Amino acid sequence: MKSVFLTGATGAIGSALVPLYLNEPDTAVKLLLRAKRGRAVAERLAALGEFWDMRGDDPRWARVEAIVGDAALPRFGMEDGVYERLSRSTSHIVHCAGAVKMTLPLEEARAHAVVPAQAALELAERNRDAGVLQKVELVSTVGVGGRTPGLVPERPMPEVARFHNTYEAAKAEAEQIVFARWNDLPITIHRPSMVVGDSSSGKIIHFQVFYHLCEFLSGQRTSGLMPSLAGATLDVIPVDYVARAIHWSSLTPVAAGRILHLCSGPQAAVRLPDLVTLIRSRAAAAGQKLPKLRPLPLGAFRVAVPVLGLLASEKVKRALSNLELFLAYLDELQTFANTSTAALLEPAGIRVPRPSEYLDAVLSYYQQRRR
Repeated sequence: MKSVFLTGATGAIGSALVPLYLNEPDTAVKLLLRAKRGRAVAERLAALGEFWDMRGDDPRWARVEAIVGDAALPRFGMEDGVYERLSRSTSHIVHCAGAVKMTLPLEEARAHAVVPAQAALELAERNRDAGVLQKVELVSTVGVGGRTPGLVPERPMPEVARFHNTYEAAKAEAEQIVFARWNDLPITIHRPSMVVGDSSSGKIIHFQVFYHLCEFLSGQRTSGLMPSLAGATLDVIPVDYVARAIHWSSLTPVAAGRILHLCSGPQAAVRLPDLVTLIRSRAAAAGQKLPKLRPLPLGAFRVAVPVLGLLASEKVKRALSNLELFLAYLDELQTFANTSTAALLEPAGIRVPRPSEYLDAVLSYYQQRRR
């Protein structure tokens, strides 16, 4: 039986991947989970089962095992006996865990990116030496391109020295550690862009960066003030595309030694003015009051944001305090290459979707569940 060890099962990508593996009748899945916010591991696993529409009587559930640990600790924080067992039996390692927080101090960001990458490599080496390892999938981000203007290529980027935030910097450092062992293990690095919900249903386990951005782009948080977005694009990608690509890669030896850009790319990135229009039409249809938009040059908008904060509620103040994280991406005209990745995936039926094929479903799901 194939044995998959997966981190990040409670995140957007990991939660979409697990059902794909469990649909293989000969695959067992070991999920790294930790107790969090007073919730025991068993409780978190049960919540995942509900998200996947799996119950105790589902035969797939018998092939799921929760491994207690912490991705931010050496050896994933596992007990010695459990680690030794996995070191002898794991055929596939899929590392998706990571804190998608862009304001962490650099050392804390490294704990969530560099430390788990090292742990995944060490476990992979143990499995290789035991003669059982088949494939390793490591999830990074297109953000390792940092402040590179223009097209970010599908290759290692050791030359990048400037980043928008500590999340990007730590992920880039983690990649360099992986490249040092690139020829010794069957590794594929996956660089997704901004992940959104399932392309058909819009379903996603957590509302993260894109959804917070939607609140800003509606104009509701800024009394209608908006930086000029003409010509700006946003590379977003549905979670099912990312999950299918990683799953396929884990079963495909030819993908080893490749960097896959799991993103929309220049041809299918969302034009921000179009996204603003769609978000506002959805909000209006849901009965929300919308201010008239008042575009400003980017520099003038940056000056206006602190002034807006003086009159805002505490909730809006918190949102405005994080707005610079998005505005920083407007300082460069940047896109992400995906030609080689698309050529590799398309014969397997994994095609980059157009925004018109998923944005309605993504925004509808969000509108139905937002608070």
